[in-house]
Amino acid sequence: MALRLLILLAVLLFCVAQVSSDAEIQDHQTQVVKGANRRLLPFLDCGGLCKDRCTLHSRPNVCTRACGTCCVRCKCVPPGTSGNREMCGKCYTDMTTHGNKTKCP
Repeated sequence: MALRLLILLAVLLFCVAQVSSDAEIQDHQTQVVKGANRRLLPFLDCGGLCKDRCTLHSRPNVCTRACGTCCVRCKCVPPGTSGNREMCGKCYTDMTTHGNKTKCP
């Protein structure tokens, strides 16, 4: 009887430790930057944010590639599918191509 109680207690303790470590990992990986509240975070899903931003673009692959570059350099992707570029600040709005056209979608 004492052995069963000890095994049950050990399993319960293991489950509690596993749940708390999963919650801690999730807190660090799911932080996403959008808009003016930019700050350095341990993880930024540029691919997912840019895919959402470029869904309605006439050339989504070109848009996603340019957006990815801007996201990595400026650590921000504006909300929505177009416009709102000023919400990411000067880095995002002032980046240009070799032909002096705006780079970031």
